[in-house]
Amino acid sequence: MIDPFHSILPTVNASLNAASAVLITTGIVLVRRGRRDAHKRVMLAAVATSSLFLICYIVYHVLVGSVRFAGRGWPRPIYFSILTSHTILAVTVVPLVAVTVIRALRGRYERHRASARWTYPIWLYVSITGVIVYVMLYHLFAP
Repeated sequence: MIDPFHSILPTVNASLNAASAVLITTGIVLVRRGRRDAHKRVMLAAVATSSLFLICYIVYHVLVGSVRFAGRGWPRPIYFSILTSHTILAVTVVPLVAVTVIRALRGRYERHRASARWTYPIWLYVSITGVIVYVMLYHLFAP
């Protein structure tokens, strides 16, 4: 039996992913409007939120292990397609975010912009699909 602390972590994780998606989108809007200082603050908040997610995610899965998808029929291939792409890109996005942030903090804005063009959509996709995986696993098709 999972105690209440452990049972709330998936919801916390989904909330952190959703917050990251909002912050990433806000950061992109801000930089496109020329508000670089606000963009920097919001994107650092997105990094913090995503980092906190990663810590909570690891803690949860160390304590609980993996959770099996209970859906049957047509939802299974949809769920596993989303999960597979999410997982592959989640592993990929960690070093991309690190490189992109380091370039910005060092003032290498042209290189930052070049890597951000790849990092931004992947990071946003990972954040959004993390919420979708949560909803499918713990709500739509929960045992």
